[in-house]
Amino acid sequence: MNDLPDSAAPPSADATSSFYRNHLSHRAGFLIRRLHQIHLSLFAEECADFGVTPVQYSILTVAAVHPDIDQASLGHEVGVDRATLANVIARLKAHGLISRSKKATDRRVNLIRVTARGSAVLAQMDGAAQRAHERTVAALPENERALFISYLSYLVEAGNEHGRAPLRIG
Repeated sequence: MNDLPDSAAPPSADATSSFYRNHLSHRAGFLIRRLHQIHLSLFAEECADFGVTPVQYSILTVAAVHPDIDQASLGHEVGVDRATLANVIARLKAHGLISRSKKATDRRVNLIRVTARGSAVLAQMDGAAQRAHERTVAALPENERALFISYLSYLVEAGNEHGRAPLRIG
């Protein structure tokens, strides 16, 4: 016999399931984190042959567009904190995808440049990375995908200062 009042009884499995289904499905943070997980999975599927993660791909892309970018600026362009960036740069360098040199006028500053091998990898994986991005939003009607991306951009820009590693926007 249960001596607990009804209000203290544990919720039924149906009530618990309903609670999470109704609440998590309406939480922006939960949904954004879940979409990020989905995108990481799709990126891994599409880009498996290259052994490059989405963060590495972003760093390579920025370094390709801005040869000899200083490491701190690179972190701001991608929105990656210093410790993570140093780790990713070391891995990319070990794989021969980037080079790192000291700035002639300030030896404390590391300059990052994509190597010929890194440029080749970027070119080879361009289609695969694009497919991952397209698959991430493929469930949306085609005419709403650009709007979705613009809303994401708006939210990122509006909340940028709250990020662990704010982006340099604009």
